[in-house]
Amino acid sequence: MKKQAFNPYLPGYEYIPDGEPHVFGGRVYVYGSHDKFNGISFCLNDYVCWSAPVDDLSDWRYEGVIFRRRQDPAGKPGFWNAMYAPDVCRGPDGRYYLYYFIGYTGLISVAVCDTPAGKYEYIGHVRYADGTLLGKKDEPLQFDPGVFVDDDGKVYLYTGFGPVNYPAILLGGHKASERGAMGFELEPDMLTVRRGPQHIGVRGRPEGKGTPYEGHEFFEASSMRKFNGKYYFIYSAFEGHELCYAVSDDPLSGFAFGGTLVSNGDVGMPGVTKERPRNDLGNTHGSLIEMGGKYYVFYHRHTNRHAFSRQACAEEIRFENGKFYQAEMTSCGLNGGPLAGEGTYPARIACNLYSEGGMHFCGVLKYGKGKYPYFTQSGGDREDNDDQYIANFCDGCVAVYKYFDLKDCKGVEVRLRGPGGGVLELGTEAGKPLGSAQVPKGNGARTVRIAADMPNGKQPVCLRYRGRGKVDLLSFTIL
Repeated sequence: MKKQAFNPYLPGYEYIPDGEPHVFGGRVYVYGSHDKFNGISFCLNDYVCWSAPVDDLSDWRYEGVIFRRRQDPAGKPGFWNAMYAPDVCRGPDGRYYLYYFIGYTGLISVAVCDTPAGKYEYIGHVRYADGTLLGKKDEPLQFDPGVFVDDDGKVYLYTGFGPVNYPAILLGGHKASERGAMGFELEPDMLTVRRGPQHIGVRGRPEGKGTPYEGHEFFEASSMRKFNGKYYFIYSAFEGHELCYAVSDDPLSGFAFGGTLVSNGDVGMPGVTKERPRNDLGNTHGSLIEMGGKYYVFYHRHTNRHAFSRQACAEEIRFENGKFYQAEMTSCGLNGGPLAGEGTYPARIACNLYSEGGMHFCGVLKYGKGKYPYFTQSGGDREDNDDQYIANFCDGCVAVYKYFDLKDCKGVEVRLRGPGGGVLELGTEAGKPLGSAQVPKGNGARTVRIAADMPNGKQPVCLRYRGRGKVDLLSFTIL
């Protein structure tokens, strides 16, 4: 690789949640929503695309804006008309089709382009053979479309939204898909429903009790993949923070619960519960992909103390005998191994960031700063000048970086700022420092050197703050 790959794998100023990765012509393209930093709702920016060579997942290229909200007839200004989680496929005709929904119209819109990341053009809504628009009948809300083209050229569409006791006004007057995910087969024109809707067996909360889905019921974020002849349906579970999967021999029926792929708070990893997560929790959305014989799960994390500034992350994931095993959040997700145990790293690549009091589930209102650390940036929304950092790092806060290939490491130098005057501890796990240093009082940027004999090999680096005041973590250098 030209350089090392970190998490989040895009620049710190880029907020691309709901990522759907697809390989076209030797490159992996990521299609997602586009949050506005510090926005007042989800997905307020136009769709953009990023891509990388499949043999160098550090070399991400900005492809630019691929579709603007105003291109859709319903694309009026205002946060109620945001463009939400999209998906893209290569149709039987060789062209590329973008499926998305805008606002809460209940309709699935489609745009088309001759190239994976060119300028897409709106072509219409998904509809039934009689011309009735999908979502206009007395149907559940069509939401988070996932599109899949099978080996035989057949095209499938998946949708669904499974809240419970949700006010109809917040669903645009539609019903929730309480029975779980819905599937359709489309005609080769990519717009007309040939078969469906039908429930594919991925159960929602009302039908999940007493089944393997209990505690992991379908909520949203439909996505389909096929590996070794079997169909893998990826979705965001009702609890919100985890991506799960189900597996079947048929693309439209018989899906059995498979397990958890990833949690954006590492909930489900040894010793981690939703009451004591390792990051802010919040909705997540993404999918699976195979590249070069390895498998990866794409998802997103939350920043800035609310749900509207989400960032793309990815992890290599274990896949054996048809089963995926939950991936741990890391700082080196797409790197192919641990990061070099030398050099300077931005503080923003912490894979775990939490306080002794736990963390929050990010919602529509910013939580109070209190003693909770968080990722943020200076200024407003932009497409350059990466200065993301960790803010409000105060008594009891922990930042963990996984993993590094440490060799005779003698400590770190931490670049920080802010009025804190406490102690910064260094180790390979919280609560067991191998070294510490006093943070000199002040407001401007300064460097703290922490001496410690760190163990060799693949190791995490853990920073914990003790004492009065708070600081912003900017970067650290491994010595």
